Amino acid sequence: RKMAEAVQNHVKSLNWGHRVQLQDRKVKYFNIKASFVDEHTVCGVAKGGKEILLSADHIIIATGGRPRYPTHIEGALEYGITSDDIFWLKESPGKTLVVGASYVALECAGFLTGIGLDTTVMIRSIPLRGFDQQMSSMVIEHMESHGTQFLRGCAPSRVSRLPDGHLQVTWEDRTTGKEDTGTFDTVLWAIGRVPDTRSLNLEKAGVDTSPDTQKILVDSREGTSVPHIYAIGDVVEGRPELTPTAIMAGRLLVQRLFGGSSDLMDYDNVPTTVFTPLEYGCVGLSEEEAVARHGQEHVEVYHAHYKPLEFTVAGRDASQCYVKMVCLREPPQLVLGLHFLGPNAGEVTQGFALGIKCGASYEQVMRTVGIHPTCSEEVVKLRISKRSGLDPTVTGCG
Repeated sequence: RKMAEAVQNHVKSLNWGHRVQLQDRKVKYFNIKASFVDEHTVCGVAKGGKEILLSADHIIIATGGRPRYPTHIEGALEYGITSDDIFWLKESPGKTLVVGASYVALECAGFLTGIGLDTTVMIRSIPLRGFDQQMSSMVIEHMESHGTQFLRGCAPSRVSRLPDGHLQVTWEDRTTGKEDTGTFDTVLWAIGRVPDTRSLNLEKAGVDTSPDTQKILVDSREGTSVPHIYAIGDVVEGRPELTPTAIMAGRLLVQRLFGGSSDLMDYDNVPTTVFTPLEYGCVGLSEEEAVARHGQEHVEVYHAHYKPLEFTVAGRDASQCYVKMVCLREPPQLVLGLHFLGPNAGEVTQGFALGIKCGASYEQVMRTVGIHPTCSEEVVKLRISKRSGLDPTVTGCG
């Protein structure tokens, strides 16, 4: 309860801070839910019921997305919650089933296990789809060895409330076809997000969306099918669902519209981190993507199992602390992707992201002096390739 209160207060302070900044910059803020009337006009209804019409030469859609509920599953909406709700619960979620294998699912499950709750993750197919699958497997291994339980290859079919208030979940094991049940205090759906587009009346403005995802279709300039209407962030088809990416895309868009700039958002080599108990940071291509794009014979992967210094005295298990760099095989071996599993992976990845964005080669990384004793220095010490077949376990400081 104390943690939830602290999180709520932090979120409220952020919201207030944004409103203050808008006011300082003389930006009018309307706290209304709006929809399109035509290609230049939106209409919203204020709290008192007053209708407000706003017209503009340029309109930017940045409504984002919301967690998706599997409405085809009986009881999913009535008895389940999403990541939006977890910090607004008045009581501890207790024994929790997290359905999904996205980074949101694993992050939620990781911290619930960390505060001592009995937590199970139900995975229908593969974890962290779109991420490097070797790294994803190691994330799961670490979570499993630290108490999070996993139901692999399972899909829920029904959620019902028992007389004692607990939730009974029925699922199917997709491998055997058998049905099974379990009892939980909370069921958290983390099966992806849906764009907030359905209530915008986009058809009245002539804005095209994907028939499959309902996300807005844009070009490289963030322009929609209507020349003066733009879209950025999670609401856009084919864009990374990451806040910093949307922020930069928005800044660049406004600089093009009003600042005389021609700079486009570059969606290649966008760094990100999965904040599981052992963090996984990455930038660039996964090993699978690199091989698919360039061919196995043209890709070299350097890797290492390492032990963070802070794990040694405390006697912590470092089995899943691992780093790999995916490069082109031909000298100077351009770095295609970096994948880091370990403490503070976000901090490590953010630093190396600049170098990779600037076209760093393996040779340049090897000429970079490491800072000892850090986890980051393991990246500049990567000498063993997967192709060599040698043991990649780091045994010393060299």
